[in-house]
Amino acid sequence: MCAMDTADRPDAAAGRGPCAGIPAEQMDFVRQILDRVGDKWSLLVIAVLEAGPLRYTDLQREVPGISQRMLTLTVRQLQQDGLVTRTAYAEVPPRVEYALTPLGRSLHHIVTSLITWVADHHGQIREHRDHTATRPCFIRH
Repeated sequence: MCAMDTADRPDAAAGRGPCAGIPAEQMDFVRQILDRVGDKWSLLVIAVLEAGPLRYTDLQREVPGISQRMLTLTVRQLQQDGLVTRTAYAEVPPRVEYALTPLGRSLHHIVTSLITWVADHHGQIREHRDHTATRPCFIRH
């Protein structure tokens, strides 16, 4: 998003940064979308679906650790937001495939960049967590 000077946008939600260009009345919806696409399961589902449509069981296998309930909820929410399609085929047994929409594909490179960044830096982050966990916490009153 493009940041704008709040002098130009008196209705902006924040004074600077990417939120400065977003009208205050839109911020709740923007936060909802960020919550959805920033969810760990949504990120992984979007990343996996870039390779092409997948059946439910294949999708579950490709996203390690996701429960059936969470996968169902995640694909339903991504479908609701127009990021994923669900196609049911009239076959016996029934076949259902999930795929990214053009909107979902437009998000893919951002998702994979974030996942790659986490993979590249997890060791450093783990060290910082371990370091801060072993330091005593002093609270001043």
